[in-house]
Amino acid sequence: METLSLLLDGFAIALTWQNLLWALVGVTLGTIVGILPGIGPALTVALLLPVTFGRDPIGSFIMFAGIYYGGMYGGSTTAILLNTPGESASIITALEGNIMARQGRGGAALATAAIGSFVAGTLATIGLTFVAPAMVQLALRFGPADYFALMVLAFTTVTSLLGSSLVRGLTSLFFGMALGLVGIDLQTGQARYTLGMLEMLDGIDVVIVAIGLFAVGEALYVASQRHTGAADVIAVKDSIWMTKEDWRRSWKPWIRGGLLGFPLGALPAGGAEIPTFLSYTLERRLSRHKEEFGKGAIEGVAGPEAANNAAAAGVLVPLLTLGLPTSATAAIMLAAFQQFGLQPGPLLFENRPDLVWGMIASLYIGNAMLLVLNLPLVGLWVRLLSIPAPLLYGGILVFATLGTYSLNNSLVDVATLLVIGVVGFLMRRYDIPVAPAVIGLILGPLAEQQLRRALAISQGDYSIFVTRPISATLLAIALVALVGPMLARFIGARRKRGEAAA
Repeated sequence: METLSLLLDGFAIALTWQNLLWALVGVTLGTIVGILPGIGPALTVALLLPVTFGRDPIGSFIMFAGIYYGGMYGGSTTAILLNTPGESASIITALEGNIMARQGRGGAALATAAIGSFVAGTLATIGLTFVAPAMVQLALRFGPADYFALMVLAFTTVTSLLGSSLVRGLTSLFFGMALGLVGIDLQTGQARYTLGMLEMLDGIDVVIVAIGLFAVGEALYVASQRHTGAADVIAVKDSIWMTKEDWRRSWKPWIRGGLLGFPLGALPAGGAEIPTFLSYTLERRLSRHKEEFGKGAIEGVAGPEAANNAAAAGVLVPLLTLGLPTSATAAIMLAAFQQFGLQPGPLLFENRPDLVWGMIASLYIGNAMLLVLNLPLVGLWVRLLSIPAPLLYGGILVFATLGTYSLNNSLVDVATLLVIGVVGFLMRRYDIPVAPAVIGLILGPLAEQQLRRALAISQGDYSIFVTRPISATLLAIALVALVGPMLARFIGARRKRGEAAA
C-alpha cells in the first residue's frame, strides 16, 4: 500500500502542467532522435545536460526518461521503412519489419511495433514500480566493501557487453577512470594530474566528457564517412490499422516480449539488445506460421519491439536503486544525476521521493503520449529522414560547443571538449565503445573512495571483500561476466575446429 501511495504522489507531481510539458518535449525529442539514424537517446541526453544545468531536476529527469522511451519507439520506424535501425535494440525489428514494408504492409508493421511498445512498456513500468522498492531494501544492507564490489561488477559487465572485444572495452574503461583521477584527491587534498592548471582542480566535468564522446565524436565520425547518398525510404501505402488476424497474431508476442524484456533489462548484464534477440528466437519457435519468418512475419516485429521497450524500464531498476548503469543512455543519465548533485541508490528514494516517483509516474503518461504521437504522425516522422547529414551534424557541433561554454564561460572547457571529441572519433574509428569511458569517469572515483573506506574499516585486510556475503557474490558474478564471453568464444572455436576436422 505504501508503494501505491507513493505512486499516487508521483502522479500528482507528474500531472502538473509544467511536468506534462516536459514529458511531451521528452517523448517528441525521443521519437525524433530514434528515427534519425546514428543519433539515439544517449547523444541527445548528453547534448541537453548543459541546457538543464541549474533547472528543476524533476522536470529534467521526466524529459530524459521521455527521451529514453521515445528513442525506443522511434528506432522501429527507420528499422521498418529504411532497414536502418535508429537504435541498436531495433536491429531485430528490421529483419521482418522491412520485408513487411516491401510487401506493402508497412502500416501494420508500424502499428504492431507502436502498440506492442505501449503494452510492454506499461507492463514493465508496473514492474519498475513494485520491484524498485524491494531492491532498495536490499541496497540498504550494503557496506563500503559491497559498494566497491558492485562497481567492479558494473565495470566488468558493461565493458564486456558494449564492446566487440574485451581489450577494447577495458581500454575505454581505463581512459574514463584516468579522466576521473584529474583534480583534488578527496582523501588527501592533493592535486592530481592537473597539468598546473587552476581550471582542472575541480576535475573534468562529466558533462563535457559526455558531450565530447557522444556528440562531437559521432559528428566527426559521420563526417569522415563521406556517404551522402539518398536513403531508400519505403512509403507507407497501406492503412496503419491492424486487421483482426494481425491482432490475433500480435497480442501474445506483446505480452511475452514484455515479460522477457523487463527482467533481462534489469540484470547488470542486461541492456535492451539481448532480450530482443531472445524474443525473436522465442516467437519463431512458438509461432504457427514458422514458414513466414524471414518473409515478413508480424510476430517477428511484435515480440522484439515489446521486449525492447520493456527492457528500457528494466534498465532503470539498477540505475535508480543501485546507481548501476547497464546501457549507454543509463550511463549518461547517471552523469545527469551527478550534475544535480544526486547519487542514485537507496538514499535517493529516501531523500528525493518526489523526483523518483514523479519520474516513474511520468513513464505511464509518456507511454500513452508516445502511442498517440507515433501512429497518426508517422508520415511526418518519415520526412525527418530527408534532413541532410551535413546540416544535422553541423548543428550538433554548434549546439555542443555553445552548451559546453555556457557551463562555466571557460575556453578551457571548450578546448577540453574538442580534445575529448577527437578521442571519441578515434574510438569509433577503431571500434572502441564509448559508454565504458563515461562509466569509468563517474564510478571510478566512487569506487576508489569505497575501496579506501573498506580497507580503513578492515585495517588493511583485503579479505573483507571475500568474507562479506554480498561483496563475495558480486565479485563472483563479475568474474563470470569477465571470463564467460572468453570461455564461450574458446569453446565455440574448438567446436568449429572439431567439425572442420571431421
